[in-house]
Amino acid sequence: MSFEQLHIYYQEKKKPLNKQFKRNLELLTPQGDANYAAYLLADENKVSVKVAKYQGDSRVDLVESNEYGYVSLVKATKSVLDKIALENRTITLITSKERKEKPLWNAIALREAIINAFVHNDYTREIAPKFEIFKDRLEITSAGSLPEGLSESEFFEGFSIPRNKELMRIFKDLDLVEQLGSGIPRILEAYGKDCFQFSENFLRMVFPASSPVHTTEQVTEQAGLVKRLVKDLVKELPDTQIKILNLVSEDEHITKSAMARQIGTSTTTIDNHIDALKNKNILQRIGGRKKGYWQIIEQE
Repeated sequence: MSFEQLHIYYQEKKKPLNKQFKRNLELLTPQGDANYAAYLLADENKVSVKVAKYQGDSRVDLVESNEYGYVSLVKATKSVLDKIALENRTITLITSKERKEKPLWNAIALREAIINAFVHNDYTREIAPKFEIFKDRLEITSAGSLPEGLSESEFFEGFSIPRNKELMRIFKDLDLVEQLGSGIPRILEAYGKDCFQFSENFLRMVFPASSPVHTTEQVTEQAGLVKRLVKDLVKELPDTQIKILNLVSEDEHITKSAMARQIGTSTTTIDNHIDALKNKNILQRIGGRKKGYWQIIEQE
């Protein structure tokens, strides 16, 4: 079992490992054999770590799948951090009055979420954290729910019971983790409790992608566009239908599920309002579900 990668990372931090590093880092069993943490940190293992990217807001159209596993967990973590940083592009809007920039996701919260997923993942079934990029969000899913003895309220208050204390020690040595319990408060500050989803066997964090930055000038122009297209009818439309038209004017390929999330209602409600707009000859669908788009019909 080789640990060349681990030696390099410690050397970079000017903390060279000596011959007793396995015992010092608690990578040995009482019998002197390499333990499971050592297996995860070795140069080679059988743990697959993937970052998947999808075309839309579902898992139907996979456009990219990157493998960063089968190596030291530290190297895998750094590779995923680099990949997600590249994906966290900045949205820019330039108008005659101003320029605004905003990343898709909060970089600090995202880094903390990725590292927490690696450090607190349950590797007993060789299931690694999963990272998935959608058009409207990023999902990070780690195996294992809350550690035994830790309640949800304690979790949100920043209390920490490391599932893998050896990994936590090494990640802290390499400055990947600053201090125990600091990650969750940083995530909560940016996204709140709603981004966490707990189940019996998994913990998932969902980070909505930032919408394009809209200035007051642009919002006014979009509202004016809808009003011009449907003229006096806009005054008679329910608020939800006006919101649907505004969303369509911003993105003609928007899905019904994305509309539901942004408006804050169910897809059934969206279906009903879209049917009503179609019946009024205000909105039509051009093409199929995958490659089609919405079109607002300009009124005579």
